[in-house]
Amino acid sequence: MKIWKHFCTITNHKMLVMKGCFRVGLYRQGLLHDMSKYGYTEFSLGCKYYQGTESPHNGERRAYGYSLAWLHHKGCNKHHLEYWTDYGPGKEFGLIGMKMPKKYVIEMFIDRVSASKNYQKEAYTDASAWEYYERSKSHYALHPDTQKLLEELLWMIKEQGEESVYYYIKNIVLAKDFSY
Repeated sequence: MKIWKHFCTITNHKMLVMKGCFRVGLYRQGLLHDMSKYGYTEFSLGCKYYQGTESPHNGERRAYGYSLAWLHHKGCNKHHLEYWTDYGPGKEFGLIGMKMPKKYVIEMFIDRVSASKNYQKEAYTDASAWEYYERSKSHYALHPDTQKLLEELLWMIKEQGEESVYYYIKNIVLAKDFSY
């Protein structure tokens, strides 16, 4: 049944993110990550468009040309780069990415790694999140500093593995004197 499978998929993802956030000391974010997925708007559409191999948002987009569940989700969750999109100062700017607080960049990184693990299962490698990012980054509106930090972390996990990148996040990036 799609309801149960969708529930298991989002709960497994949430648990993976929670474990990652706990590893670096972001306990509140780990506990509260993606709670909007359990609300009616996102959960009902997630069940309807559940496939098990990719986000249900993609199925909803194919059906309607947009995803109401995604529009709701990205507006409720600060770890999504789309949450931090706004009009730039002056008429010469359109929509641009604002600089994200580093704790949300870290959660976004952990979210991407966890989504790759969740959907790829046994096919997951430490390069998976980087490869997904590489395929998609051309349409992202990211602030240059946010992009640099995200890419550094994705590249680090690809090249050095989880232990190294989580150590770096906890002991360097989240240190009070680290600014990006």
